[in-house]
Formats: sequence, C-alpha cells, structure tokens
Amino acid sequence: MPQLGLLHGRAWASLLGKLLRPPGAVCIGAVHSHSQVAEAVLVSQLKPHQEKSNFIIKTPKGTRDLTPQQMVVREKILDLVVSCFKRHGAKGLDTPAFELKEVLTEKYGEDSGLIYDLQDQGGELLSLRYDLTVPFARYLAMNKVKKMKRYHVGKVWRRESPTVVQGRYREFCQCDFDIAGQFDPMIPDAECLKIMCEILSGLQLGDFLIKVNDRRILDGMFAVCGVPESKFHTICSSIDKLGKMSWKDVRHEMVAKKGLAPEVADRIGDYVQCHGGVSLVEQMFQDPRLSQNKQALEGLGDLKLLFEYVTLFGIAEKTFGEKIRTTETQVFVASPQKNFLQERLKLIAELWDAGIKAELLYKNNPKLLTQLHYCENMGIPLVVIVGEQELKEGVIKLRSVASREEVAIKRENLVAEIQKRLSES
Repeated sequence: MPQLGLLHGRAWASLLGKLLRPPGAVCIGAVHSHSQVAEAVLVSQLKPHQEKSNFIIKTPKGTRDLTPQQMVVREKILDLVVSCFKRHGAKGLDTPAFELKEVLTEKYGEDSGLIYDLQDQGGELLSLRYDLTVPFARYLAMNKVKKMKRYHVGKVWRRESPTVVQGRYREFCQCDFDIAGQFDPMIPDAECLKIMCEILSGLQLGDFLIKVNDRRILDGMFAVCGVPESKFHTICSSIDKLGKMSWKDVRHEMVAKKGLAPEVADRIGDYVQCHGGVSLVEQMFQDPRLSQNKQALEGLGDLKLLFEYVTLFGIAEKTFGEKIRTTETQVFVASPQKNFLQERLKLIAELWDAGIKAELLYKNNPKLLTQLHYCENMGIPLVVIVGEQELKEGVIKLRSVASREEVAIKRENLVAEIQKRLSES
C-alpha cells in the first residue's frame, strides 16, 4: 500500500487548483499559500455572480463545523461510548450514508417528509439516511442474519426546522446499540438500560432519568379510550411529542388536526400525564379499563419483569421514573369542586395538629386531576378528598395513590385511620 507523505508547496497549489476548480473556472497559477489558492478559486467562481452582493460564505442551515477543540471533546465522548458498547460484546457495523428511498419511506410514515432525497443518479431513487436503525434492519434482512448485537456511530440527516439553541440540527451524529433476534422477555432490554446508565454516568452529566414504555400498553390504552384502530399510528406520533410540547398542544393537534373526538383525547390525557415507576405499573394493573385489555396486560407484565432485572443491575432508581423523594409528605388534601378552599384549610390544620405531614395546592380552585398528578409525581401515598357529598354525609374520602382505591371514613375517625395506615406501610 503506498504511503502518504508531505507535498511541496507548489504541488499542493497545483493539486488544490485541480480539486477546487469547477468546469469553466478561471485557471489559477501555482502559488505558495494554500489559503491563497482556495480564495482565488472561490473568487473566480463568484465573478459571474458579482451582482449578488449579499452573498455570505457560511455553512448550510442546520449544520456546523467542529473546531479542533470541539473534536477533542467529541472524540473523548465517542471513545467512552464505543468502549462501553464493546464491553457488552457488540460488533461494529457501518452502512451507506444513503439508501434506496423506498426502504426509508416504508418505515418512517408521516416523518418521511423529513428525509433528504437525492437526484436520480443512474436509475435509482435514493435518500440520505434518517437514522441508523432502518439501515440496520435492511442489513439483517439482506444478509439473512437472525441474531446480532451491534453498535454503529455515524451521521444522519433530517430535513426539519433546526433549533440550534436546543441542539437540534439537520446533520448530526447518532450512536446506536441494538440487540436483534428472539430472546426471553426483557433480558436484552435490561442490558440496554444498563448500557445507557453506564454511558451517562461515565460522561458525568449530572442526574438523569431514563423513561421506558411498551407499545402494547400504548395500543391497549388507545383501544380502551376509544381511538379508532385506523388512527393508532397517527395518534401515537402526537403522543411522542409530549417531551417537546405541552399536553394542551398535543391534545389540540390530536383533536383539531387529526380529527380525534375531544372526549377520547381527554381519556388519553388521564393516562399519559401519569408518571412513576413500578408503583405506576401496579396501579395500571388495577385500572378498571386497562385491566380488561389483553395487550395492555401483556405489556404491563413485561414492564414489571424489566423492573426486577434493572433492580438486580442496580439501576432501578435511574429508570421507571423512580424519583428520590425530596419531601416526607404523607397526606395530600384535595377537593374535586370549586369554592372548597376553606374546607381544605380546616382539614389540613386538623392533620397538622395531629402531627401528620400534609400538603395542599396554593390555589382556590385546582382541578382534581392536577392535584392527583401532583401526588403521583411527588410520591405522596395518601389523599384525603372533601366535596359537597362528603360534607352532607359527614365523611372524608381516603384514597391510596398507588392502588387508586377510595374508602369513605367518618370525619371523626379520619386521623386515627390515617395514622393506622401510615404505621402499617
């Protein structure tokens, strides 16, 4: 194999002149400065367009140059990432930057509008790859590979509106790790979560939380909420935006743009706004609607199994949203109706005086769903609910956040019942 060596200044100038000069460009004589060659060729290219005085030399929209300093950081990061992949037995793989357009559009659905198409070059319709997963699937199918644990680091391209301040570019680098094949449930999934924890911890980025889901639970949720099966895919793409958009905006998209009935969207909202870990999984098992859906139950069963495995790996606190509680609140005081602030204040004072750690929202008329979501997010185990019916009957509803079970307790027995439950937990 021929060795590469340094070229003399004149040789560089000649070589650069040939490489940079397009057809019809003015011939540039040999010069000793590389920058002079590049500048001269660029000027010769622009002469026919001198009337365009506003021309600016810049990178294309949504792309960037990486300086030598930035490359040092990137290489250190990629070294850490790739070494973790190799430690877990993955094989390296590379695929072309472009694929047959049909291969890509078959998978991406409504996101196919974000694919960069290339001009026809020899009878094939081609597009730049959108991610590294579809090329991997194509590789497996083409080579009839049944099982493979692989990693792939490479650039991908997406024709979307870039948001540089949020780190969203049209060209960016992805690091993929996939385990393809048929295996016993959740074992490879747990290893993937372990890899994520090792990498994010190794990069010392601070606290992080890994969110997991199961498509069977999502489809089961859509079914029990009344989403037509023909709309499952498009409604799923809206739900995927919850990390970037508020629930209000996602709901608007589903109803106004995708034709979903408002009451169906609201039922979906009751589920997708819940957060938690294994306690939320147990809570979903008790849900009267989801518990009747076979698909959802299968997904919940596997998520419960996954949690057992990540607990053995020592990463349970980083997955399933199992947050470290920052308060010791035992009871939350809530009301489902307006104009009950005074009753809530009376009730919470009674609990405080009994030595029970309690909270309420500092709003006159908070929605009940908002109050219950707060309890789930903060890990508060019990909720006491007071409303018109409770006042008439002289009772208070006591709700378990984990199981969603509610019982009516006589007002005079409430403190004793709460203390009993807290002592048993």
